[in-house]
Amino acid sequence: MADAAPDPATAAALRQLSDIAVPPAIRFVPQTWGWAVLSLVVLALLAAGLLLWRRRREANRYRREALVELQRIEGEMGDDAQRRAAVLALPPLVKRVALAAWPRERVASLSGTQWVEFLQHNSGTKPFPDFAARLFEDMEYRAGAGAQIDRDEATAFVAATRSWIEGHRVSA
Repeated sequence: MADAAPDPATAAALRQLSDIAVPPAIRFVPQTWGWAVLSLVVLALLAAGLLLWRRRREANRYRREALVELQRIEGEMGDDAQRRAAVLALPPLVKRVALAAWPRERVASLSGTQWVEFLQHNSGTKPFPDFAARLFEDMEYRAGAGAQIDRDEATAFVAATRSWIEGHRVSA
């Protein structure tokens, strides 16, 4: 079938057609000063959040270091020959943590019942267990204390120590 010539009205209408009008490209720069202010506020909040996060991380560095030491001590608990020495290493570790978190004048002189009360008072959400408190009180200055601790008691003692290190709260 041959192409028929379009009628004159159709030809005139086709000649008047033009391309689609394309809008100008959208700019990614904000058009009003309000967006610039909002951007600055958001950047300031992000910077403040980052600064607070770094300060908190630095303030809690002693906790992370103590937990690494506790993990090393916990590794020694499996060996019956090293268990006693490992258990005896826990009270000094907790004392070092307390000295890092509180002023030396407040913590260094604590011993015996006062030390245990301090641990229980500052234990955070989980109370410091009574059996661990008794062990801390006994082992602090008595050489024979902790001699007959079995694996389960040692594991519970480590768990109580970990809980205190992770959860203690430092009042300002």
